[in-house]
Amino acid sequence: MRPPYPPSPERSAELRRRFAEEARSERPDLSTLCLLVGAEADRELDEAGLDAAQVELDRLAGLLPFRPGGPRAWAVALRELLGERMGFHGTPGDYQRLESSLLHEVLVRRRGLPILLSVVWLEVARRAGAPVYGVALPGHFVVGFGPDEGQVLADPFDGGRVLTGADAELLVAGATGSGIDPSMLRPADPLDVVLRILNNVRAWAAARPERSDVAWWAVELSLLLPSHPARLRYERAQLLVQRGEFVAGAVELEAYAEVVSAVDEAAAERVRGEAHAARAMLN
Repeated sequence: MRPPYPPSPERSAELRRRFAEEARSERPDLSTLCLLVGAEADRELDEAGLDAAQVELDRLAGLLPFRPGGPRAWAVALRELLGERMGFHGTPGDYQRLESSLLHEVLVRRRGLPILLSVVWLEVARRAGAPVYGVALPGHFVVGFGPDEGQVLADPFDGGRVLTGADAELLVAGATGSGIDPSMLRPADPLDVVLRILNNVRAWAAARPERSDVAWWAVELSLLLPSHPARLRYERAQLLVQRGEFVAGAVELEAYAEVVSAVDEAAAERVRGEAHAARAMLN
């Protein structure tokens, strides 16, 4: 499969405008945000492709039985449709592919990272009226059905397997080495889901310095979210330097140093040193 590359600057500017607008809306739409991420990643994803992905989610939702019952019945119905009948699941190799973080590709390949497969579960179930939400367990995203007292968890990466309490404990222990905390089971905010997806994209790009183009758009989109880590500004500045924009990178490093100096002067001084080094690259 061809590696995806970003679109033209004009197309990218329009996609980012729409992404920022959706992220700041009263009720941000998760599928729309994820598909805009995909369009920023893949120049081949045009407006017709964006519409086709939404239509596919609608189609899958229409294949679910009408209100199958309580939370467990919903989880089983999603597993039978998406995991068993449609073949959505993940494999270890999916962690090495950028496409595994792009919703339109996941809908075609029926493979992806846990969080993107969970987005498919969430969007199909939501359209069908299920009481569904994302659950951001440390290191492994799953979906939840029903209220706290009757919560049912399912793992889309494992084909939608319904998890027991012991299963969830093992997932968390494998990621953290400690037990599960009730706060880990709370519904994930859609914008937090998008930020986590973009974090995965940035991690993929960090291991591939030749794909700084991917790191760049992932940072830019992350910064458009209403709430994001301040350190992303530092990462953006580093990318500017890496891409040869030494003055712009130095300016952003100096601005970040000013913010950091209020809490950690030693760290701020290190960043100022990086800014000085970036300016020296012009000589």
